[in-house]
Amino acid sequence: MQHSSQLLVELLRCPISGEPLRWRDSQLVSASGHHEYPLSADGIPLFAKDFRSEDAGTQEQHYDRVAQAYVENLDYPHTQEYMAFLDEALLRVVDPKGLDTIAEVCCGHGEAFKLLRGRFRRGVGVDISETMLKAAVKLHDAPHLTFVQGDATRLPLADGVFDSVFMLGGVHHVNARRALFGEIHRILKPGGRFYFREPVSDFFLWRLIRALIYRMSPALDHRTERPLQRRDTEPLLAEAGLACEHWSTEGFLGFCLFMNSDVLVFNRAFRHVPGIRTITRAATRFDRWVTRLPALSHAGLQVIGCAVKRA
Repeated sequence: MQHSSQLLVELLRCPISGEPLRWRDSQLVSASGHHEYPLSADGIPLFAKDFRSEDAGTQEQHYDRVAQAYVENLDYPHTQEYMAFLDEALLRVVDPKGLDTIAEVCCGHGEAFKLLRGRFRRGVGVDISETMLKAAVKLHDAPHLTFVQGDATRLPLADGVFDSVFMLGGVHHVNARRALFGEIHRILKPGGRFYFREPVSDFFLWRLIRALIYRMSPALDHRTERPLQRRDTEPLLAEAGLACEHWSTEGFLGFCLFMNSDVLVFNRAFRHVPGIRTITRAATRFDRWVTRLPALSHAGLQVIGCAVKRA
């Protein structure tokens, strides 16, 4: 359980008024006292209980429904092996000097915190799904971490206090990306970095396939899931004051086979295949070779990106 004494209140703010927060009767209250936010039974501040966008509400319902299956899928051995490959690609981009105070937006069960364990001083995870946050609290019972419910386009986080912001699979769930990037710019320190790893559809084949899968699979919601495209994303980042300094793609056929157990039912049977970890590692090497070919450098299924807040 996340105890109220552990909450890093100085990193939070009222998402409605922008005021600092204080404790009153076991709940968080804006400095003026006009806005109150209760805590869940697990000690999670509920900033989006009555204050959220329509898209955020849709995503909350979706992830509250699929949260258990989502976590289970990540425990498959082939998924773990492919995820390790993607984690390594992300870590090659991350600047270790910017890991003092970090935020993970659309954090789910806290994937970035797990990846960066021992490398940062304190962090706040924000997600719209209380169910996903309950899993995060159980996985990360640490006094230097706080998990809160909030809308990604109206973050309950203080201005200019974070050295880095991470979104791993969250940007593509947010249709209002101008508002999202504006919020990320607001909470970053000058020179702070925004790291993201997201589905990307710059390659025409993936756009066609995803157009079908996102409508057919009960694990996905086509209304609020839109993979990134570079031509759309970089201008929006720049408009928000975030200069994109890295954009590379990873994942090809191996990603399709080993990272879609929530979509492809047969994928779940791979966990019973002898030597599946070795097979998956071979697939990652093939995928990396493909996406390093000049003609296919844009053809990966995942983008690893970094944008810096201009001083």
